[in-house]
Amino acid sequence: MKFTSTKKTVVVREYRLDIGTVQVYDDYMVSSFDEGTTITLERAYQIIGISEIHFRDKDFGYISLRKNSYAVDPTIYNYVRGLDNLKAFAIVSKKEIDMHNFKIEKLFYKKNMEFFIEFDNALAWVKKRVKSSKGKSKD
Repeated sequence: MKFTSTKKTVVVREYRLDIGTVQVYDDYMVSSFDEGTTITLERAYQIIGISEIHFRDKDFGYISLRKNSYAVDPTIYNYVRGLDNLKAFAIVSKKEIDMHNFKIEKLFYKKNMEFFIEFDNALAWVKKRVKSSKGKSKD
């Protein structure tokens, strides 16, 4: 049985970068990068910049759709984890290599990060994390 929201999901904005696409929704972002790309710190800053445009004053989640094979410089997570309003980071892939890479990436990120095989499960987890963070008082 599949549980989905009756609300239609609307893309707020889609960005086509030289490394792939980033879709921005109400309280989360979804990225899909091109085959053979390397996600460097410079390229991560593009994505961080997009998050600051749309989520400057609100909590959000991030979903990395790993349809293609690409490399991630794990040191970018030192910067990404500094985004206090990023409450959930999900990676979606059916590839075993991505599961192994996730274990390494998680060591660098050190915050709420999960691996999923199905996008719908990742989305539900991200939305739950973002929603629960809104219920907590701000410092």
